[in-house]
Amino acid sequence: MIHALNDNASARPVTGRMVLLCLVGFFGVVIGVNAVLIRAAVTTFGGLETPNAYQAGLAYEQEIEAAHAQDALHWRVNAGVHPAGGETVIDIEARDEAGRPLAGLGATATLVHPVDARTDQPVTLHEDKTGHFTGSAALAAGQWELTIELSRDGRRMFRSRNRVVLN
Repeated sequence: MIHALNDNASARPVTGRMVLLCLVGFFGVVIGVNAVLIRAAVTTFGGLETPNAYQAGLAYEQEIEAAHAQDALHWRVNAGVHPAGGETVIDIEARDEAGRPLAGLGATATLVHPVDARTDQPVTLHEDKTGHFTGSAALAAGQWELTIELSRDGRRMFRSRNRVVLN
């Protein structure tokens, strides 16, 4: 007695319905995986925005030189961020290496949202006494990047960027 190697007597026949179910199942899995990956990509976006990466790359060496020059000054710049009357108040105190207040500086501050550049807010600072600047802005609670720049005669002397959490 000879047995056939391929015994199709017990196998189901391939029908149009089976092919349709396999195609729908295959594309359902592909769409499901894509949906999960898209959601993960959108919800974990770190907020890195560079309008012109090429220009930023060219300016990199200048930024390194500015950082070294800033370090050589040994300035101590302290910033405080606190709520007051529905607004966020920023206090900045700038002192030299010996602890004396720094005179003749212009100060700017910007509160940058790490994810949405449309909500970034420049903060108008005024010098209430030598080396001490204050300003306020109406902001929503959350995490922000506080960028502080101190300049003298139009030239940036100091720059810092720190994460702050507003409640």
